[in-house]
Amino acid sequence: MMLHSAEKEIDEKAVGAVLKAAGVKADDARVKALVASLASVDIGEAMSQAIAAPAAAAPAAAGGSSSDAPAEEAAAEEEEEEDDGAGFEGLGSLFG
Repeated sequence: MMLHSAEKEIDEKAVGAVLKAAGVKADDARVKALVASLASVDIGEAMSQAIAAPAAAAPAAAGGSSSDAPAEEAAAEEEEEEDDGAGFEGLGSLFG
């Protein structure tokens, strides 16, 4: 996200530099896999969806639950959102 916000190329060298600056010793193969998995991801769109998701959930939580129907709808929406983040699978494994 930092590289995207700085309008820098998201490549192995740049990701490695960010990790090094953070004091992380990352495996080169994992960095390469991360860069490859992000190649097909629209990071700007993913960031806007991540920002919008908590804002959409806050009014639902504040309203209380007078019936089970809204809870079922929210669960269905969460399942759909999980599919949208498929490009981010395995990001946690980078830091093993």
